[in-house]
Amino acid sequence: MCLFCKIVNQEIPSNIILEDDDFIAFHDINPKAPVHILAIPKIHVDSFNEASADLMGKMSSFIQKIAQEVNINESGYRVITNIGDNGGQEIKHLHFHVLGGAKLKWGHFSDADPKGHF
Repeated sequence: MCLFCKIVNQEIPSNIILEDDDFIAFHDINPKAPVHILAIPKIHVDSFNEASADLMGKMSSFIQKIAQEVNINESGYRVITNIGDNGGQEIKHLHFHVLGGAKLKWGHFSDADPKGHF
């Protein structure tokens, strides 16, 4: 069972900020912004590549509720999902990072080597 499934099953504690029948949202333990929330489906889905359109539609509404709950819906926020090893996915359970609370920068690609990719 993956780490996020253990959180869903309440085997591992988390700082939950929003939950419904299908999804759960909690604070990231290694935040990259003043507000850094993880949103996950309660069912195990390995990554975005395996997510259905129906699941993604419901996830979109859930993420909008998160933004309202933590008061970043007006100031702005970023939603990110990582897919696979090259995409930076560390836990093989679909999850979205919801980041906000400050003016976010975009500098983390400085170590990527674009040679041979275009």
